[in-house]
Amino acid sequence: MAMAATVIEQLIKDALPDAIIEIDDLRGDGDHYAARVASRAFNGKTRVQQHQLVYAAFKGRMGTELHALALETRPIED
Repeated sequence: MAMAATVIEQLIKDALPDAIIEIDDLRGDGDHYAARVASRAFNGKTRVQQHQLVYAAFKGRMGTELHALALETRPIED
């Protein structure tokens, strides 16, 4: 089952309201995406912790509704 890029963006925004998000559908199939996410919530966190915050936004949908998501994350500095 595929997931629309707009749904991915909304799930991330729900979890990280200040997030700046760019999403690319890598294969045009709605199953393989790349996302660049910036948020103040990432400040002081390791890259692994940043990715965990994003993946948590999917509430178990990774691997089922969404097959693959390549992530680039960065904090937003004040």
